[in-house]
Amino acid sequence: MEKTESITITVEIEVELPLEKVWKVWTGPEHITNWNFASDDWCCPNAANDLQIGKFFLYRMEAKDGSTGFDFAGTYEEIIPGKLITYVMEDGRRVRIVFKDVDGATKISESFDAEDINSAELQKTGWQAILNNFKKYAESL
Repeated sequence: MEKTESITITVEIEVELPLEKVWKVWTGPEHITNWNFASDDWCCPNAANDLQIGKFFLYRMEAKDGSTGFDFAGTYEEIIPGKLITYVMEDGRRVRIVFKDVDGATKISESFDAEDINSAELQKTGWQAILNNFKKYAESL
């Protein structure tokens, strides 16, 4: 059986904050629970993050009405503080996040292997919505 070629999707955003602050908000569990969901009818009630190579993160994502939820988890493969995070999700898909200083603001570029259940467009829209939520939360601090 031939393996189908995987699709990589990239989403990006520029946050009007210095890189050091963006990194702290991106990686701190106390912050992750405030931004890691795609829409206002969802939430992230719990987040654990052991930001070390070979260690893991586990974020709980749930509909606020309690109708559905799932754990989003992965294991870190590469970490360059303030610059790069790569991890592999539980299903084997990989994610690469690049942080770049742009004249005092921070550009975040997140590339991930698409899954086979939802369309690439739906996945891109969902991940972009989470990035948009991150920007909104981070810039409000």
